[in-house]
Amino acid sequence: MGHKKMHEKGRIKDKMDYKLVTEQVKALLDADSHYMPVMSNVSALLMEYMEDINWVGFYIMRDGRLVVGPFQGKVACIHIEIGKGVCGTAVQKKAVIRVENVHDFPGHIACDSASNSEIVLPIQRGEEVVGVLDIDSPLPGRFTPEDEDGLKKIADLLAREMSAL
Repeated sequence: MGHKKMHEKGRIKDKMDYKLVTEQVKALLDADSHYMPVMSNVSALLMEYMEDINWVGFYIMRDGRLVVGPFQGKVACIHIEIGKGVCGTAVQKKAVIRVENVHDFPGHIACDSASNSEIVLPIQRGEEVVGVLDIDSPLPGRFTPEDEDGLKKIADLLAREMSAL
């Protein structure tokens, strides 16, 4: 599995094994590097292995805005303008955005009212953002610096190895 047990404040919590998951992403890319099967399977892989998330998926740049791509979770917003919401802001800033409480994020776009925290990672080829990896959680403060580091490696791997995006 993609989890390891760790102790956190006196309780046992599953810890995501990003090294293992990254190896699985590499295997998916080896099987077929086209963005559609890769993004489909990566979203399923992350939904299976990550705890306490309610949406994981991709938005792809098309005609100057983000368009929903493969995902796992409830019905999603179809289009997101650059600079709008967490995803559009991540594209505009070309930076990872980790939000502890989405209700405090100016202009947050609520596709699922159960979401309370979010992390968005740009998928960049050089200076161009070609898409984003977006993950939501019903728990406030769900995403850690360790999650950010592990997910950034996955997003960077996808940017380098995926074709036809």
